[in-house]
Amino acid sequence: MRVVVTGASGFLGRLLVGALSRAGTFGGAQISRLVLVDRVAWPDHSRGAGVPVQVVHGELLERLDEVFAEPVDALFHLAAAVSAECEADFDLGMHANVDVTRALLEAARAQARSGGPVLRMLFASSVAVYGSHPALPLPPVVSETTVPVPRSSYGTQKLMCEQLIADCTRRGFVDGRVARLMTVAVRPGRPNAAASAFLSGIVREPLAGLPAVCPVDPALKVALASPRRTVEGILRVAEAERGTGPGRLEGPLPVNLPALTVSVADILATLRQVAGDTVADRVTLAPDPAVEAIVGSWPAVVDHRRAAALGLRPDAGFLSVLQDYLTDHPDAVAEPSD
Repeated sequence: MRVVVTGASGFLGRLLVGALSRAGTFGGAQISRLVLVDRVAWPDHSRGAGVPVQVVHGELLERLDEVFAEPVDALFHLAAAVSAECEADFDLGMHANVDVTRALLEAARAQARSGGPVLRMLFASSVAVYGSHPALPLPPVVSETTVPVPRSSYGTQKLMCEQLIADCTRRGFVDGRVARLMTVAVRPGRPNAAASAFLSGIVREPLAGLPAVCPVDPALKVALASPRRTVEGILRVAEAERGTGPGRLEGPLPVNLPALTVSVADILATLRQVAGDTVADRVTLAPDPAVEAIVGSWPAVVDHRRAAALGLRPDAGFLSVLQDYLTDHPDAVAEPSD
């Protein structure tokens, strides 16, 4: 079984690659090769890998022939331009999100039409497909049957890709699955260009001894998932067999991954509880209407019964999310000063 991961050098990509490598199997079949695709070079992909690894470095549209030089059995499509950069550069978002996804679907279609396997494709979508409009406000709780009305270019592009994948699945070109991801926090390392990046930054930077800015009203509620829960959800949706009953993927709808609903004030209070006043006081409030307009348009409470039927659950609380971060990234915490 040949398994491809796009965006493999990204934060979630690296975690997913690690999980696949440790398991050595996908859907009960032995993985013969992991193909890791990214325009950003990552030199340690094969270190400690439990399965053979092939690295494809470069722009995905320019390397599709290499990716599909041999049959692809499963594909995790994580590569994307994120929310704030899509809002700043429409052409970038359309190219990175829509054009690349369509090209992958065309390559998968060509593979199937030539007698190759119908590949199983997991697309990482986003809660950003939802949005509130005066003519169609969001209900208190959104589900997969809630009409998506995205209020950002990023959300619109993700929704476009969802529909393309659904139609290609209906026509038998691919076996497509869509997992709608919540905001993932706490992310280690440098902040990315997502509008929601501050939700990690207001924890990560203070713990590292650095100042951080909160650009939204602390009363704002958001839907979060830890990195551990997110990767677990991606794998579960991708591996689930289709059909009815517990543990099976029923129908064509996307799957909303489980969400922890928490206010920004609760995040800051948990940081203060765990790390103390000196750390928490490194966060300052500096409202940014553009950021709040994007993040505030996303739902905070998500019905995840479809995910629960697959055995998935949300994080227990932000305390557990923070504890996971401290356990997984001890080097990211500064030594206390005298």
